[in-house]
Amino acid sequence: MPLSRLRGDLIRYRDAALADDLVAAVIVSVLLVPQSVAYALLAGLPPEAGVYASLLPMLAYAALGSSNVNSIGPAAVLALMTAQAIAPVVAHDVPATDAALVLAIESGVMLALAALLKFDALASLLSVPVLQGFSVGASLSILLSQLPVLFGARAAGFNLVEVFGSWWRGGHGIHLATAAFGIGALVLLATARRHAPGWLGRWLPARTAHLASRAAPLAVIVLATVVAWAVSASSAGVRLVGDLPPLQPRLTWPDVAWSVWQQLLPGAALIALVTFVSSLAVAENLGLQRGKRVSARRELMGLAGSNLAAGFGGGMPVGGSFSRTAVNAEAGARTRWAGVFAALFTGIGMLLFAAPLALLPKAVLAATIVMSVLAAGEWRGFAEAWRYSHGEAAMMAAVAAITVLKDAQWALAFGVALSIALLLQRTARPHAVMVARMPGTEHYRNVLRYATETTPGLLGIRIDESLLYINARQLPDVVVGCLDSAPGTTRVLLQMSPVNHIDFSGVEALRSLQDLLARRRVRLDLSEVKGPVLDALVASDWLRWFRGSLYLSHHQGVAAEVTPPSHPSRRPPAP
Repeated sequence: MPLSRLRGDLIRYRDAALADDLVAAVIVSVLLVPQSVAYALLAGLPPEAGVYASLLPMLAYAALGSSNVNSIGPAAVLALMTAQAIAPVVAHDVPATDAALVLAIESGVMLALAALLKFDALASLLSVPVLQGFSVGASLSILLSQLPVLFGARAAGFNLVEVFGSWWRGGHGIHLATAAFGIGALVLLATARRHAPGWLGRWLPARTAHLASRAAPLAVIVLATVVAWAVSASSAGVRLVGDLPPLQPRLTWPDVAWSVWQQLLPGAALIALVTFVSSLAVAENLGLQRGKRVSARRELMGLAGSNLAAGFGGGMPVGGSFSRTAVNAEAGARTRWAGVFAALFTGIGMLLFAAPLALLPKAVLAATIVMSVLAAGEWRGFAEAWRYSHGEAAMMAAVAAITVLKDAQWALAFGVALSIALLLQRTARPHAVMVARMPGTEHYRNVLRYATETTPGLLGIRIDESLLYINARQLPDVVVGCLDSAPGTTRVLLQMSPVNHIDFSGVEALRSLQDLLARRRVRLDLSEVKGPVLDALVASDWLRWFRGSLYLSHHQGVAAEVTPPSHPSRRPPAP
């Protein structure tokens, strides 16, 4: 790029977007400093792992990603999945930090391969009921995992059985001083979330007040740190974050055996899938609001680069955070440079606040996590799904229950398997309806839903599915079932307009259907066959065996005078 052009681009960026990106970066970094520490502790990692996951990954996403507002870094759900995935290998003396690096690298490699092979359709593996059920289950699991920290108990775990089982076996009650910090912080955070925008709105413009209220968690953390220092909370048994190591980002490599890489691979695959689906959903939603298109493949590339940067940079698996991305958009971020500046300000913030953070009670960080997941959970999704489909609502509940009672890997695997099973069940039998003419029109509709006019001797059937190997062999049975309810039929006219694709199994099903109808002295004709479907039929040399006619419109086929069934025409007319 010529130097003059680069200079011009920088000047235009300075005039159009620099100020907005800087403001957004400051606000996001205010959230990211405590969140990076909190989510690292949630994953069972040292605080610096969350910090390192907030620096290089944002730079990598800015270079490779697609969304102008997606804020990349540690996220609550990914932290939970990381903790559950590394728990088995950590139990065999593998360092948690190394195991987290392996997960990040493997997730990054899988996302990169998906981008290279254009597998962005993988997002379809997690249906909305599965994703929302998992979101609710993960929120409840995170809440359960933070209860012991919030109340100062020695229990541990990431599901209902583990947390309360260890709490009961340990025989430890509630540590009152710790609970005072935790519950106090929770009350302040809830109050600020509800009332801070109104209070600040008395002195600030509405938008500024709304954004300033987002800094409430940082204000609570500062207050709790001051109080903990003033009352010497550690001497009362309150567990603190403790000294943070100096910020020294460097390239690293996990020193673990190959068997550990193999053992963590399934967990990394699910983390990669959840990272892509959730991050893409957030980016697309905010992109639509701004009139900006988000490229799914570029998102894969950006997330791949971010996780590889986290893995080689001493971090943990990362993805797009819903809360931070929403704040980034509301704060007016215009370009991905906002992420670059946020990484810079986060690093500076950690250098400035490392010493005060050491005095912060862990219970306060637990309170910030609890408030975050309570706000992000898709709680209303169950009622909406129940009104639409009891089956899908039951699937949501099952995924949520498995997440709470077992872990994220089992829940997602079950959800994906159940979604595929339901899809196969719905498509295994092609949906077909009998159609006839609406009086006075050339439109044809379902005879069971509308008052229609039938044509003597003609049975019109609309096929509402693509004809594939999954459902094709059922086509003759479906048509014969319709035929049995229409005695005196001498001609069947299949309306093929909804059929988008036909494979070889579908072609053979049509051939079998024609032979079956011929034995009943019934003629088979087709109407409204789409171009790609017709191309497939021609490629299969269907004129060699098809004895009916092909019509451009269904009405044309109904009105046509055809050869009697006993002497069918050999070649269908060109459409």
